[in-house]
Amino acid sequence: MKNLLFICSRNQWRSPTAEAIWRNHPDFNVKSAGTSPRAKKTVRVTDIRWADLIFVMEQKHKNRLKAEFTQWLNHTPIHVLDIPDEYTYMDSELIQELETAVWPYLDG
Repeated sequence: MKNLLFICSRNQWRSPTAEAIWRNHPDFNVKSAGTSPRAKKTVRVTDIRWADLIFVMEQKHKNRLKAEFTQWLNHTPIHVLDIPDEYTYMDSELIQELETAVWPYLDG
């Protein structure tokens, strides 16, 4: 089982949607979090250490993770999905963007 961590800014639309998409998949454990102090769930060291793969919605999220969690990111790949903050939770276009961007990293 792979542990997937999805991160956006406020853990409101994009990363919770990604979590919902893969939550019931038999091969994955899934969590989501945000980089903002005002996020519904702010990313913590325990989340970083738990993750096998980290998916961030934008480059700024990767930059924040690297700045705050440098020593815990040594062996955890971070993939930037380039999905802008212009969708609402479970928006059909967002789901399609996430599936297209994430599946290549999960196959194989």
